[in-house]
Amino acid sequence: MIQHTYENAKKSKLIHEIIIAVDDTKIYDVVSSFGAKAVMTDKNFNSGSDRIAFVATKIPDAEIIVNIQGDEPFIEGKMIDEAISPFLFDKSVKVTTLVKKITDIKELKSPSVPKVVFDYNNYALYFSRSIIPHVRDAKTMIEMFHSADFYKHIGLYVYKRETLLKFTNLKQTDLEKTEKLEQLRLLEHGIPIKVVETEYDTFSVDTPEDLKKARKYYERLIKEKNKRKT
Repeated sequence: MIQHTYENAKKSKLIHEIIIAVDDTKIYDVVSSFGAKAVMTDKNFNSGSDRIAFVATKIPDAEIIVNIQGDEPFIEGKMIDEAISPFLFDKSVKVTTLVKKITDIKELKSPSVPKVVFDYNNYALYFSRSIIPHVRDAKTMIEMFHSADFYKHIGLYVYKRETLLKFTNLKQTDLEKTEKLEQLRLLEHGIPIKVVETEYDTFSVDTPEDLKKARKYYERLIKEKNKRKT
């Protein structure tokens, strides 16, 4: 899975170097076996962001840091470039992330799919596991689904170096603890998050059920690829 994630990340045209932060010698050996660069980190870090920040301190020349989770085997290189692109045109941007319009009512109802609302300048207003925005006049879930646009958050982040280091030194905040969404720590401390809408989709593999889903999805991708060759 981590090799798929790495190979897809390599398709990005804007990333200069990919480093995989690991906390286990077995994973370190696997990463090294397929030619990727790995850095061993402490097992006691609370989050992936802390792990990424630790590696960033060892690379003083890295101005922009992309945090790609290792359990995202279907991440697209183009998605990564979409998230990086605001930094190329606006020096005021501190953090970016991706959002995608929800087209499946199951995702809308699922607490495991974080939702996001954002302003007219594409800055996040709030992230939640609940359905946001709430459509007050909708009498049913189906009516709500067709009455507004809903967006899910895709957990790929791009940080300015100093913002990442500041973020990981901040204490957990109340809303972050309540929703179990670490990006709320940024918003609660007044650090704006620029969101970029993507047409691409991906999903993380967190459970055995996710793994089954990923394998079926991968088999389908292989079949489609083989059809295009014939």
